[in-house]
Amino acid sequence: MYTALYRKWRPMTFDDVVSQPHITATLSRQVAENMTAHAYLFTGSRGTGKTTCARILAKAVNCLNPKDGKPCLECDICKAADAGTLSDIIEIDAASNTGVDDIRELREAAIYTPELCRYKVYIIDEVHMLSPAAFNALLKIMEEPPEHIKFILATTEIHKVPATIISRCQRFDFRRIREEDIINRLKYIADNESFELTDGAAALIARLSDGAMRDALSLLDQCAAYSSHIDQDTVSNAAGIAGREYLFDILEDAASGDTPKAIGTVDELYSKSKDMSRLCDELLQQTRNLMLIKTVPGRPELISCLDGEAERLKKIADSLSLGEILAKLNILQDCAEALPRAVSKRTEFEMAIVKLCSMQKVKGYDSAPDISALESRIKRLEAEVERLSSGKAARQAAKPAEDIKPEPVKEDIPPEPAPEKPAAQPAIKPAAEETSVCTFWEEILDRLTVENPGCAGALSGSQAFIRGEKLLILVKNEFFLGLFKKTENAASLKKAAYDVTGVNYTILAKCQKNENRESDGRDPVNELIERARSADIPVDIGSID
Repeated sequence: MYTALYRKWRPMTFDDVVSQPHITATLSRQVAENMTAHAYLFTGSRGTGKTTCARILAKAVNCLNPKDGKPCLECDICKAADAGTLSDIIEIDAASNTGVDDIRELREAAIYTPELCRYKVYIIDEVHMLSPAAFNALLKIMEEPPEHIKFILATTEIHKVPATIISRCQRFDFRRIREEDIINRLKYIADNESFELTDGAAALIARLSDGAMRDALSLLDQCAAYSSHIDQDTVSNAAGIAGREYLFDILEDAASGDTPKAIGTVDELYSKSKDMSRLCDELLQQTRNLMLIKTVPGRPELISCLDGEAERLKKIADSLSLGEILAKLNILQDCAEALPRAVSKRTEFEMAIVKLCSMQKVKGYDSAPDISALESRIKRLEAEVERLSSGKAARQAAKPAEDIKPEPVKEDIPPEPAPEKPAAQPAIKPAAEETSVCTFWEEILDRLTVENPGCAGALSGSQAFIRGEKLLILVKNEFFLGLFKKTENAASLKKAAYDVTGVNYTILAKCQKNENRESDGRDPVNELIERARSADIPVDIGSID
C-alpha cells in the first residue's frame, strides 16, 4: 500500500526535525537529565512539527535505551510507538472530541498506571477546539496530575487557549520552517525516492508551502505523480498556479495601467483552470518583493524570487513609486481575504486587477484612495464656516451705523461710572440675516435615527431652514412638539445637529396645520423667521411649540 510522502518521511527523532533547534535541544536535554515537565504546550502554524515533536517526546520519555535524550528507535517501546500500537501513548483530536464528557473519560482513565511504559502520555491535538466546560474539566487534572501522567497539547491558535491552561504548561513556540531547510529536505527525499527535482522546482515548492513542511511534501507528492522529472512547469501545472511569465506580465500591465491586456491574461489563465486564490497569493508575494526592492535595495536575501527574475522585478519597481506599491499591496490583501467567501472567485479577482490597473499616478500622493465622501463633507463644512463668518462680519459692520452720542457730563458733578454690560449681549441688535433651506437636514435625521429612532420618526416629512446660528424646523405632526419637550429628546436632536455640522444651533420649531393656514393667512415659516429675528431672550430647544 502506497504511503504519502509526508507520512513516510515524518521525523522519527529530534535530529530529523528541521528549523526548530531551540525546541529540540531543550527537550533532549530535559529527557537526558530526567527533568521533563508534566505538561507541555506546543504552538505554531501548520506543518511546523508540533505533533511530530509531541510523538518523539512521548517515545523519548518512555524509551528503554535513550541516547542523549533521544529515542533509540530499536527497543520494543519505540517500535510499538512508531507502529501506533502502544496503548500508553494516547492521541486525542480535540476538533472531534470537544465535549466535557470526552475529558471526563480521559480523567477516569488517567488514574490507572501505564501498561508497558514508564509514563502514560496524552497528546491532545488542536486543543483550542475544546469547549469551555471541557477546558475546566481538563484544568483540574493538569493542576494535580498523577506522577505517571504527562500531557502534550498542540494548537495553531494559542489565543483561544485559556490562560489558566497556559500557565500550567511549558510553552514552546514553533517557527515557520525556513525555505532553505525545506529545499534541502525536498532534495534529500527526491534523491531517496529516485525522481529528479530541479533547484527551481524545489525553490518554488518551498515558497508555495509558506513555511509548512507538510504542505511542501504533499505538493512534492502531487508533482511526482504528475511527472518523474519535476521542474517549475511541473509544479505550476500540478499546483494550479500561474506560470512565471504570466505572473510578471500581469505585474507589468498593472504598472503601466493596461487593463484590457491584464484582464485578457487572467481570462486565459482561468480557461486553463488556474486557481484564482493561488494566483492572488503569487501576485501578493511578488508585490511584496517590489516593496522590498524599493525600500531595502541592499538586502537581496530578503527577496523571494527565482534565478533571472530579480532584474525584471527591479524594472517594475523602478516604474512605480512606493505609495503605488503599498496601495497595490492593500488591494491584493483585500482580494485574498475576500476570495474564500466570494460567490465568483473569478469576478472578485478581476475586480482587484481592474483596481490595480486603474490607479492613477499623482505626484506627491500615489496611493489614490477613494476620498470623495471626505471631500464632499469638507466642502460642506467650508461653506458653513464661510456663511457664519459673513454673518459675523455683517454684525460687526452694523455697529458704527448708529451714531450714539453720550450725554453731556456736568462739570461740577463727577460722572458716575457706567455699569459694565456682559460681552454676550451687544447694545446694538445685529443686522438682519438671510434664511436658507437646510441642505444637510437629511443627514441630521439619519444621525438622529441612530441615537433616538423614535424622535427621528416624529420628524418624518419635516422641513428645516438655517438663519444664522438658528435651526428652524417646520413639522407636520403635533406629536413632535410634545415629544421634544422632554430634555433627553431635545438633547438628542441638538447633539445630532452638532455631530453633522459642528455648530451648536439654537433650535426653534413650529407645527404646520393645513386646515388653519388658508383661513388666517399665516405662514409657519414666516412665524419661525420672525421669532428668529427676536434678540430679547436666546431661544433654545426648550422653546419648541
